[in-house]
Amino acid sequence: MLRRLAAHIELEAPPEDLVATTQQAIADATDFDERDINRNFDYDYEAYNEVKRNLGRLIDLGELQLAMELSLELMKQGSCQVEMSDEGLMTHDIEECLGMVVEALKKCDLPPGEVVTWCTAMSKSDRVGCIYDRELESLRKHFAASQSQ
Repeated sequence: MLRRLAAHIELEAPPEDLVATTQQAIADATDFDERDINRNFDYDYEAYNEVKRNLGRLIDLGELQLAMELSLELMKQGSCQVEMSDEGLMTHDIEECLGMVVEALKKCDLPPGEVVTWCTAMSKSDRVGCIYDRELESLRKHFAASQSQ
């Protein structure tokens, strides 16, 4: 009920609260019943939408590093969900969430080494090896090149 209400009303929340609600949304979004492995099981679309919305809110609050940490957790849990499903239908939802962070990183002033490290960690956390892989590799190469200058 809270998730539906939050989708319609932009309530101000401190970053700590956004982190907690995003962690719960990630857990809800990536949850699956082990009896449904290798099937096209239902998953919580609304929870993925909340993850995306909250990552955007954290970025808008200037908390890009928190968004990066949460997206790493999303990659770990989400790629496990994709691996356990038959067709990985939730891959698009995961990539939409990650896209928020990648777009913000393209414009950020974080040290290049920090972005390269994050990209590498994201790739290593991807259990299926194909979630947002081209975008992450492109971002990694861009920041690696600026790091060597």
